[in-house]
This record gives sequence, C-alpha cells and structure tokens, in this order.
Amino acid sequence: MDMESSRSAAPGAGTPAAPGAAQPRQFRYYDFFMAAYVCILLCANLIGPAKVSTVQVPLVGGVTFMAGVLFFPLSYVFGDILTEVYGYARDRRVVWAGFVALAFASLMASVIVALPPAAQWRDKQSAVEAVFGNTPRIVAASIVAFWCGSFVNSFVMAKMKIWTSGRWLWTRTIGSTLCGELVDSMLFYSIAFYGLWDARLLETVMFTQYLLKSGWEIVMTPVTYRIVGFLKRAEREDYYDRDTNFTPFSLRT
Repeated sequence: MDMESSRSAAPGAGTPAAPGAAQPRQFRYYDFFMAAYVCILLCANLIGPAKVSTVQVPLVGGVTFMAGVLFFPLSYVFGDILTEVYGYARDRRVVWAGFVALAFASLMASVIVALPPAAQWRDKQSAVEAVFGNTPRIVAASIVAFWCGSFVNSFVMAKMKIWTSGRWLWTRTIGSTLCGELVDSMLFYSIAFYGLWDARLLETVMFTQYLLKSGWEIVMTPVTYRIVGFLKRAEREDYYDRDTNFTPFSLRT
C-alpha cells in the first residue's frame, strides 16, 4: 500500500474522543520527537547566531548566512512529521513547548550576560557577550517569528492533507514549509533589522535565508517519507484534522 494514502489501523484514529469516553492515546515516539524538536530549536537559536559564515558556491559566488540557518529548518521538518502523523493539536503542544523553552533560554542568557564577572573571568566577558548577548530586539524577533511561522506551517500542512485526501505527501511538506518559512523570515528580519540595515541589503539577506531554509525541506523529503511511514506503522496513527479547532491558544489534543 502506498505510504501516502495509508490510513490508521487504530479504532477511531483521527476522531476526537467524546468527553469521558476514553483516555487519550499513548504514543511510543511522540515524546522523543518533542524532545528532539525543542533541542534543535534551542541549539539553532542559541548556538547558530554566534557565527556568520560565507561559503563559496559554484556559479553563484560567496553566500553569507547565519550558521543557524543550516539547522533551524529541521524544526520545520519535525513539525511536518508531527502534524502528518499525530495531527495539528499534538504539534501545537510541541510548538508551545519550544516557545516556552526558547523564551526561558533567552531570559537565562540575558541574566548570565548581565551578571558581573569574577576577577579571573573579566577577560572572557566580551566573548560571552558576543555569543549570548543578543539584543532584546533580536530575541523578540526570533521568538515571534518562530511562533507564527511554526503555526502557519502546521495549519497549512493539516489543511492540505484533507484537500489531497492524504496523497502526495511531498506537496504538503514543501508547500507548508514555503508558507511557514516565508512568515518566519519576513517577521524575523523585519523586526530585528528594519531601520538598522539598508533596505536593499535587508531584502537580499531575507530572500537568501528563505531560499536556504526552504531548500532544506526539498533535500529532506526522502528522509521525511521514511520517518512518516515508520511512525504511521509503529503508532498505528494517521490523523486527519477534519474537526480540529485550529486556534493556536490551546493545549488540548
């Protein structure tokens, strides 16, 4: 059977249980994917911005980007997998977990940078500030862009699954990422650098980062297929968000 058109073998999969009718289903791999998602998000946002790199690309020349762009798109791959297998509501919980973790990590970084260094650490303070001392404007841009982009990605993914009747997985993984990454890139660079960078430079960097991040989804499509197929078989779940409340302001599944 084609993996794209497979359906869950679990009774009632894809249909919310009536109040008091049954306990929520327990999944073997959901928690692992949540942990991996949050880990990737934190690393991409805390370690990634510490370095700006320039890579020479044949026929194109030098391409400059923040190192985190190599890994942040993996969070969208995870978001696609979670929505495809477990549904929008369960991915919504993961996005909120990532949002809270990112907000706390940003707060923790600002406190650590602000603490007065010990005498033997004063010569290292500038390095700590360079790595972890993002301005409040960049921190806010990162958190807002992630939150909005992730929910757009999950919403489009869930809706396209219904429109395509579960077929053509690649169309919704790529299509949802193009929408989510567009929102993410526009919000982040506009909030973080509008008025600080020349408008032409801002547009160029925004467009370049958008292409790089979206290109990741295309490259990862074969891997996404394999993981989705494995999870649908292992979890006996293939959720369709036909009756889902798509508000982002809920933790209900």
